[in-house]
Order: sequence, then C-alpha cells, then structure tokens
Amino acid sequence: MQHQMDDIDHKIMKLLQHDARITISQISKEISMSQPSVKERMTKLEERGIISGYNAVFNLRELNRGTTTFILVKTEHCQELIDFCKAAKEVTDLFRISGEFNYLIKVQSSSVEEIAEFQDSLVKLGPSKSHICMKNILENRVLL
Repeated sequence: MQHQMDDIDHKIMKLLQHDARITISQISKEISMSQPSVKERMTKLEERGIISGYNAVFNLRELNRGTTTFILVKTEHCQELIDFCKAAKEVTDLFRISGEFNYLIKVQSSSVEEIAEFQDSLVKLGPSKSHICMKNILENRVLL
C-alpha cells in the first residue's frame, strides 16, 4: 500500500525546503516525533521521488554569474539545441514551452556582453529573443 502524504510529511518537507542541512534530530524536535520515525518518513518520500535531492544555493553575484537572462528560442533543431544548452556553462535551465517560441533558456552570466556572445552562438539554431533580468524579486521561493 502506498503511503499517502499527510501534515507531518508536509512539515518535514517544509523544514527541509528552508534548510536542506537540518538534522533529523532537529526535525524530530520541531515536529515532536521520534528520530527513527522522521528518518522512515524521509526515506519513503525519497523512494517515491517526492524528495528528489538536496542542494546548496549559491550567491551567483559572488561567483561572477549575477546577470540573469531569459532567452526565447524558436527552432526546428530541438536535439541540437538541447545538446548545445547541456554543454553551455551559462545555461542553468531549459524549458520546452508552447507558443510562438518553443524553448525558454535561463542563462546566468557575468555581463550583458557575455549574453550577446551566447545569443550570437544560438543564431544557427533559429531566431531568439532575450529578456535581461533587471532585478530578482522572487527566486528559489519556498513552495510549502
């Protein structure tokens, strides 16, 4: 029988989303549940793919990647675009979208000039349109 998510699972996930490094001991204190029970619930959430990983969030400005750009691409060379994006260090996300353009690329670069070079390299795959982010208002928003 598959485990249904309940309020306790949501509380565990919320704590992890705020701090992926929180200890099982701390979670158990926060939700008033034994450590083995918390560990078991986390394991079940991982096995079901609800928790798919734990990661660190970096200050991209400090890593000289503080310029965020979204680039819309219209292409018939889909696999070539995917391979290109996988190889490009600037690309953090690639989305297949509906509408006039069929892909949305999120790029983190050091400058507008770097974005221009990146977009120039996309020309062979089809037309594109870039939108440079002026200010990040909500990013990596906590969902729970």
